[in-house]
Amino acid sequence: MPDVLRAAPGRLGLTALAVVIGYLVVAPLVSLQIRAFSDGAQGYRQAFSAHGIGRAVLNTVWLAVGSVALALVAGTVLAWAAGRLPRKLRFLRIFPMLPLVLPAVASVVGWSFLASPSAGYLNTVLRLLPFWSGRSEGPLDVTSIEWIIFITGVSLSAFVYVFVSSGLRNIGEDLQEAARASGAGRLKVFFTVTLPLLRPSLVYAAGVVLLLSLGQLTAPLLLGTSSGVEVLTTEMYRHVSQTPVEYGPAAALGSPLLIAGILVVLAQKRLLGGESRFVTHTGKGMRTPGGSSALSVVVIVLYAAVSSVLPICALAFVALSPYWTGRLSFARLSLENFNELFAQPEAASAIVNSVTYAVAAMAITLPLGFAVACVLIRGQRYRVIRVVLDFLVSMPLGIPAVIFGAGFLITYTSRPFVLYGTPWVMILAYVTLMIPFATRMQLSTLLALGRGYIEAARASGAGLVRTYATIVLPLVRSSLAGSAALLFVLLTHEFTASLLVRSSTTRVMGTLLYDYWNNGSYPMVAAVALVMTAVTAAGVSLAMLLGGSDTLSKM
Repeated sequence: MPDVLRAAPGRLGLTALAVVIGYLVVAPLVSLQIRAFSDGAQGYRQAFSAHGIGRAVLNTVWLAVGSVALALVAGTVLAWAAGRLPRKLRFLRIFPMLPLVLPAVASVVGWSFLASPSAGYLNTVLRLLPFWSGRSEGPLDVTSIEWIIFITGVSLSAFVYVFVSSGLRNIGEDLQEAARASGAGRLKVFFTVTLPLLRPSLVYAAGVVLLLSLGQLTAPLLLGTSSGVEVLTTEMYRHVSQTPVEYGPAAALGSPLLIAGILVVLAQKRLLGGESRFVTHTGKGMRTPGGSSALSVVVIVLYAAVSSVLPICALAFVALSPYWTGRLSFARLSLENFNELFAQPEAASAIVNSVTYAVAAMAITLPLGFAVACVLIRGQRYRVIRVVLDFLVSMPLGIPAVIFGAGFLITYTSRPFVLYGTPWVMILAYVTLMIPFATRMQLSTLLALGRGYIEAARASGAGLVRTYATIVLPLVRSSLAGSAALLFVLLTHEFTASLLVRSSTTRVMGTLLYDYWNNGSYPMVAAVALVMTAVTAAGVSLAMLLGGSDTLSKM
């Protein structure tokens, strides 16, 4: 009985933690399904009997499959190239991770300035060549489904690069040396030894990219809507942004994405079962055969140019120009657009809101993630709660943000928490979406710390709270600071959920950019995108300063 009483406070605390996270994650999803099935499933009938819904489903599948294929190939090639960089140029390994820190909306807008059919800078240059001279538009069309797939796939290649690079570092060199000693060539070693050992990394990366591309809203909304390229996410946004709001059809359209997310997570667990099959026992880290290569430098620099440098250059030129014409004229460049942006009260408010909401959400999410990570590592006594928490914090990774955004809009406009129009609806949305990232960051930190210090403190008579307050937290302080900065970066990026739950009093930089985009104020769009990029760059610099040079790999 005394043991039960001593365990009661801990069990109650963990139960309260599971209830809080469960409400944040599950309530929006339940609210969506209630609306979809209300009135005899009228939402489903209206959504899936609408004209053009078949084309939207096909475009969604095409976008997902194409993005996954492109990202897997590009990310794996980049990881392989990073392992063959000359010693003096190994700092280039950070270049493939630039899309992780460049706001997605900024990248998409930058590419629209580059490859718009009529006024895109690349098209203007290409039409000077004999092949396309005399044309008034093209040859590139950034509003097509093929270009949306290209932009999405290139951006998501960074995730594959991070996972595959980590997998390559964990592969021992002994097996590859044995294969080469047996007469196998480089390609045969790669396909018969390296690639099978990379299977866990590739499967996990493919799942992440598939989920992100299925829930992609930014590129289809900004690029595809004008040319009639609709996907399920843009159809969902159309239903919740019109007057009156149609929650039922929007919720029904999100159901296939919700089911796909659950299936992908289950498939990952099934395919990665028995991970010990992919573990190599050796003290020698993987070294890419063949030594350094100049081609690897070309590959990485070219990817950085396409994924980040060209879009940023286009944004800078439009932001410094009085208007966007597609012609490169340096004579009229000025800072007038930035002066106008910072002089507008709504713009200054949006920037302040972005930073304020990000800091508030970070302050809530970081301790929540730390608590969940501690339970996942050392909560063997509370197996049921541990399993529940593990499932709950994984859900926001497997379910597109557009579904959560629509769910937040329904959940927090009705009782018991009527928060729409207040900063709290945005903050709670951010907290929900960031819980998986905060947990994963703290999980890796605590795993690296080990159990020795904690066991020694407990053996000396220190309680659990005192052990974590005086031993664990000081030891992981720099990692916590780096994780906090990374969360700030991810939160200032957020566009999809912000767009769905915004109000006139809770505008942030992403929604401000979208409003300028709809109004055709393209120089102002570029200026806002660059401000977002600058805020992100500051956050990344702080993260690397506090957490070390490998901080980005924790994302």
